[in-house]
Amino acid sequence: MFEMITKPGEYTLADQKKEPSISVEEYREGLNKLIIEWQQGDTPYLSLLMDPVFEEELKNQGFRVVSTIVEHERGLIEELPQILQSWRTLYASERTDNQFADIYEACKSGSVNKNQLFTMDQIMESLRLELGEGWRELAMLFYEQDEVIGMAIPHIEPNTTSEGRLFYFGMMPKWRGKGKATVCHATALHRLKELGASHYVGSTDTSNIGMIRIMVANGAAERDRKGIYRIDRN
Repeated sequence: MFEMITKPGEYTLADQKKEPSISVEEYREGLNKLIIEWQQGDTPYLSLLMDPVFEEELKNQGFRVVSTIVEHERGLIEELPQILQSWRTLYASERTDNQFADIYEACKSGSVNKNQLFTMDQIMESLRLELGEGWRELAMLFYEQDEVIGMAIPHIEPNTTSEGRLFYFGMMPKWRGKGKATVCHATALHRLKELGASHYVGSTDTSNIGMIRIMVANGAAERDRKGIYRIDRN
């Protein structure tokens, strides 16, 4: 019922898998088991993505509301939008992992997303753990002449064969609001198709109006919303 990621001593993340065949009562039972397992572990907090219909129940369990995310989806079989030609993978570039981390941090600076869980070191570790050692061949850097203007990390969602996701997408601060983000995002969708994805699923905080507009501009329609809830160990 839940996708789980745990790093002992640091965090537990859970994402509800919405299935029509699973009843509300079954989700309640699964949630109770999830909380008990977390309580028996050693991570300082549990961050949960779950249908807002359970919000009052979660509050009663000790969770606080962090924010709400919205998911958008589009197929990748049909024609895709215009793309940017100037991009390279991190693997093909001359940049080091540390330089890539600096670009990543710059792109996420000033983010309106409310769920800021990880340090940059934790993000880089998550790349290796979730995407494998080949993550550098997935990471894309977008260019204007020789200047990096943004980045994306397209991949096939683990435990699926064709669901395309972006581990991260962002623009360098000076290139925001200049009409480049939509075409960079479209280029990442093309890359997802090349990787074998049949459809794209993107998610962002409901407060991130800019990212929502980019997804809509590239043909991704809203499909779902989930609340972000967190409980900390006493």
